[in-house]
Amino acid sequence: MKKVFKLTDEKKHEDRVLEAIKHDIRKYVKREKKKDLPEKATMYWDFDCKVGASIEDAKVVTYEELTKGVDAVKATGATEVYVEVMAKAVLKPEKIESDEEA
Repeated sequence: MKKVFKLTDEKKHEDRVLEAIKHDIRKYVKREKKKDLPEKATMYWDFDCKVGASIEDAKVVTYEELTKGVDAVKATGATEVYVEVMAKAVLKPEKIESDEEA
């Protein structure tokens, strides 16, 4: 998902617009996680995220920091926020067995 959201709306309070943006992001992530993985046993969905006032100003963030990034852009007084969330299938890290378990 690559999208520019407007942070202002004449008919809605600014906080409701911000919550609607966050809801759209979470809805997209939930939809992507439902898709089939190439190898379910060894893979999981991970997300490459960017957020900024514009496409040029967008900075790479983790998914956990994405909503905080949207809040930070709003705090600067910007009228729009650019959000990019790209899903990717990633191999799970291997579990290391300790000597006690073996």
